[in-house]
Amino acid sequence: MSIRHGLLALLERGPRYGSQLRTEFESRTGSTWPLNVGQVYTTLSRLERDGMVAQDGEDAAGHALYAITDSGRAELRAWFEKPVDRTSPARDELAIKLAMAVGAPNVDIRDVIQSQRHHTVKAMQDYTRLKAQALVTVENGGAQERDDVAWLLVLEQLIFQTEAEARWLDHCESRLIRLSATAARTTTTTDTRTTPAAPAPAAPAPATPPAAGAR
Repeated sequence: MSIRHGLLALLERGPRYGSQLRTEFESRTGSTWPLNVGQVYTTLSRLERDGMVAQDGEDAAGHALYAITDSGRAELRAWFEKPVDRTSPARDELAIKLAMAVGAPNVDIRDVIQSQRHHTVKAMQDYTRLKAQALVTVENGGAQERDDVAWLLVLEQLIFQTEAEARWLDHCESRLIRLSATAARTTTTTDTRTTPAAPAPAAPAPATPPAAGAR
């Protein structure tokens, strides 16, 4: 997640101080990705070093204010215009967990999938409930409507994400069942081919003809 670009977007609305930026960032995203003040000021220091923000005096309470510069605006425009890069996807803990669970001793990957599915479905239900509340707030309007709409969009992304995760977990379970069945058939076929055939019964010896003159 690009915290620096998020802060630049907030600063484009006017000078802000660190705690104010943190509050507005969390309000805009519904505290989905909480920040701490130290993280905000560290990012501001780097942006100031890179010439994207500059200190702009103090407010009435003595808070140091930061303002976006022309370089910061250019960086922000480029960020909005450039698609999010998917060639190097972020590490996904669930995908890594299932990958490591394959063949791990004393681990039933089906139990791992079932446990995650239960959690994912509950999260989807929670997000759906929050979405319903957010829709009511947006429809009623108000001074914070922009933040409410932003939070609604974040919630809908989380819902789509959890729905996709639930479908992927179902797919993983089906895939494992098919692979297990294929392995079982292969083992049975191999055992049949490698089992030595039972020896054929010996043909009965031909009858000895009676001696000449025998009765």
